[in-house]
Amino acid sequence: MKKYKPIKQDNLFFLLADLKDFRRGQGRMHALPMVLIIFIMAAMSGFNGFRPTGDFIEKHRQELIKLFKPKNNRLPSFQTIARILENIDFDKLTEVFHRWTSSRVTIKKSEWCSLDGKAIGGTVKNPHNRHQQFTSLVSVFSSKQQQVLATGKVELGKKSEIATVKQLIEMLDLKGAIFSLDALHCQKDTVKTIVKSKNHYVIGVKGNQKKLYSRIKKT
Repeated sequence: MKKYKPIKQDNLFFLLADLKDFRRGQGRMHALPMVLIIFIMAAMSGFNGFRPTGDFIEKHRQELIKLFKPKNNRLPSFQTIARILENIDFDKLTEVFHRWTSSRVTIKKSEWCSLDGKAIGGTVKNPHNRHQQFTSLVSVFSSKQQQVLATGKVELGKKSEIATVKQLIEMLDLKGAIFSLDALHCQKDTVKTIVKSKNHYVIGVKGNQKKLYSRIKKT
């Protein structure tokens, strides 16, 4: 690894430095941007999860110390990384991620972008309750660029996937793109949001829109 030298304001390290650190002063042994960058580096290297991130740190300890020059040459443990990731403001982190990717990815007219939500394993609350609480992650994926452009968190009972999708479309500020969505998003408000943003859409239709579904079957 080469010595890390953040030099531009659209640099991910600089952007992460803008995040509010929720930790108390005496609990900030490791700089927040460094912790997040290490986690990202581990994930991009195939070390997915908190314990594997700890393995990544051990494997590349000397290189990481040379790269970040942490105080007393101390790097965060996987427990520290887990605690930070579990308590950080996800929406703010997503905003930083979007600012970073938007400066590097250009979506042209007629490019396809897929929006889909997936439940995150291990987030189920009250598993024996018929009305389970879990967290999903909604992603906007560029088919041509093969990159995730933005993500949004959906906590069942607090925010719907439909509302999150509309928010992501508005946040991306694309023009002329084609959004593909499943039948859950066959909603008038969602279509209005896409049209208002000067984009296009391909949306699945099922029984949740009975009249529209019936008309399509008859044609």
